[in-house]
Amino acid sequence: MDRSELVELLSAEGLRLLDSLPPYRTEKDVVRMVSDLRKAGHSPTLVAAVLTQAKLRRKAQVKFGEFASRMLFTEAGLEQATRLPIAARHAGRYRTAGLERVADLGCGIGGDALALAALELEVTAVEADEVTAAIASFNLAPFPTATVEHGRAEDVDLRSFDGVFLDPARRTAGHTQTERLTDPDDYTPSLGFAYELATGRSVGLKLGPGFDRDLIPSTAEAQWVSADGQVVEVGLWFGALARPGIRRAALVVRGDEAHELTAEADSEDAETGELGEFLYEPDGAVIRARLIGDLARRIGGRMAADGIAYITADDAVTTPFAAGFRILDTLPFQEKELRRELRSRGIGTLEIKKRGVDVDPAALRTRLSLSGDRPATLILSRIAGRHTALLAERL
Repeated sequence: MDRSELVELLSAEGLRLLDSLPPYRTEKDVVRMVSDLRKAGHSPTLVAAVLTQAKLRRKAQVKFGEFASRMLFTEAGLEQATRLPIAARHAGRYRTAGLERVADLGCGIGGDALALAALELEVTAVEADEVTAAIASFNLAPFPTATVEHGRAEDVDLRSFDGVFLDPARRTAGHTQTERLTDPDDYTPSLGFAYELATGRSVGLKLGPGFDRDLIPSTAEAQWVSADGQVVEVGLWFGALARPGIRRAALVVRGDEAHELTAEADSEDAETGELGEFLYEPDGAVIRARLIGDLARRIGGRMAADGIAYITADDAVTTPFAAGFRILDTLPFQEKELRRELRSRGIGTLEIKKRGVDVDPAALRTRLSLSGDRPATLILSRIAGRHTALLAERL
């Protein structure tokens, strides 16, 4: 979105038109809507802007739920925006720590600032990109304790704030078709700037889930977060925002429920033992936080193999921190024999999971050409030093 599109979109005509659009599901719907809007006398710029926003609002429902229908977005801003339930947990840290005035540096479209303001904390949201700052202003307009400034994070006078939140831009500049940055020094603001701020201040820093663990300071609490099975971020918390005695945490959010596994440090793996009747695959946040050993001991399990994130146990256990499987059989690892065994069992719907083996699950599923009516899970891994295929069912 460029400045001219934003100006038209934020006009009374543009906002009324956006809110009046019916939902669409196919490209044919879009073509028809473009034709109808142009016949009604709306400019090509405005038509493009409102249709883009309609598409982004629909996509944003995953992160913002019903709030998405009253927000504005850029494609890049939505991609990096925090899911609202997780942003609410970010904000809760500031309230619990007694921090009342928060600077949100690099606020993007304003998702985290929105959550802070919803708790009636005073938040100043700062964004370097002019278009994105204007969109954040629109999104935060309903909240009297929130203000938006267009400027660089590095230029903000922080003396009047008691807390800082940073979600550095980790993609190249622009609103669409941006590329992921791999060097933290290229973030905006940079990682070095963020760490300098965290010296002597209460700072929250949101980063991508694959962030290099070797770059995490020993003074930070590192919390990996998964949402509905996908690891979405690692948060580094400093000062009053870091909880005493916790340096590693895995937060697992599924729908309206959230569960957390915490520790003072990376946990040692549990001992490796014989394959039991059940196999557990830890949630990605648990794996990233390196708390697999603690989870194994919690559920009375053991590692299925050295260096592989599968836990095995003799009893069925329900845990929010892992997916559980009952092992039905051990099958030959060779593809031809696998096909024969699976077909003989009438299996046509196959979930394939793998760790420690070089297999493309989608390609293997296609080559197996199954056509039965029974579902199953196939787990491919190394067990006792050998490639192994386990036929299983989910608990």
